[in-house]
Amino acid sequence: MIRAFDAFSLPVLRWLDPEDAHRLAIQGLRFLPPVKPRADDPKLAMRAFGLNFPNPIGMAAGFDKSAEVPDALLRLGFGFVEIGSVTPKPQAGNPRPRLFRLERDEAIINRMGFNNDGADVALRRLAARAQHGGIVGVNVGANKDSADRVADYVKLIETFAPVASYFTVNVSSPNTPGLRNLQEGALLDDLLARVIDARERVRQKAGDTPVLLKIAPDLSLAQLDDVVQVARSRRVDGMIVSNTTIARPSTLREETRAKEQGGLSGRPLFRLSTRMVAETYVRVEGAFPLIGVGGVDSGGAALTKIRAGASLIQLYSSLVYKGLGLVDEIKRDLTSTLLRTGRDSLSEIVGADAATLTAEDWPGM
Repeated sequence: MIRAFDAFSLPVLRWLDPEDAHRLAIQGLRFLPPVKPRADDPKLAMRAFGLNFPNPIGMAAGFDKSAEVPDALLRLGFGFVEIGSVTPKPQAGNPRPRLFRLERDEAIINRMGFNNDGADVALRRLAARAQHGGIVGVNVGANKDSADRVADYVKLIETFAPVASYFTVNVSSPNTPGLRNLQEGALLDDLLARVIDARERVRQKAGDTPVLLKIAPDLSLAQLDDVVQVARSRRVDGMIVSNTTIARPSTLREETRAKEQGGLSGRPLFRLSTRMVAETYVRVEGAFPLIGVGGVDSGGAALTKIRAGASLIQLYSSLVYKGLGLVDEIKRDLTSTLLRTGRDSLSEIVGADAATLTAEDWPGM
């Protein structure tokens, strides 16, 4: 079914404006038959943040911004889905055009600006599917015009705690002016202190909801030192490495489109984001797990991310070019690797190459 869907949809969607194609993909998934997904190989199961993931492949935030199709994505074989970014109030985002394909680079540039239907709508949708099971995380962000952005995050934690499998605190999008400043020492410490306090206040009614921090790949190593120190001291449950980059690699072939403002994702981000996974892994020292995201477009790329230090991975941009069949392809490759090497679990190789990667020359951007 997925192969047939890809064969029909990919050529059609690529002819459309990228944002129109995205909207059409969401609408198509809303009508996906409620077929029960094939059970994953038990070797692919991963436990992280106190949650049991049937496989390590997640849909990254940005695709299902307002929780329209999380169950359809789970049925397609994802081990987990992250919706959002959600903001307290509905937000139109930046003016169009704001989403660009770099076809020859298998990359995307976006400057969406946290466009979403707002917390009330997303909460209603998640509450309606609460009995369906599956791991659905909520990526939270601040409204662009908010007078107190930290208060926005606190409000969203309190609002979504009963229906979120985990939270991602997104302070790393480059498309909301000033947002990345919240990654800086004292500001990040205050934000995480208030977020964790909000989580603790609602724990008795909502249960224990893990809180993850998503960071940019453009941090210096000194900045990463500070971020990890704050994350560990505030006892977050994990980190996601990484968001899109504002850098433009010299190797990009779509030179004109590469000049568009916004965050770059897809294949050109892979080396930098993977290096940042390794650098984060060695600094975290096992205090909490990592999710690796950025340029994962094959089983080999997923394996590299895991060996760099990611317990779980996320996809998005690669699906534009490879289709939804990529999810099963990666799972097959990971299972084959475990069988070939005689290992019982992917957890046995998480971080196996981290020290080696951090000793290499910095990836050229």
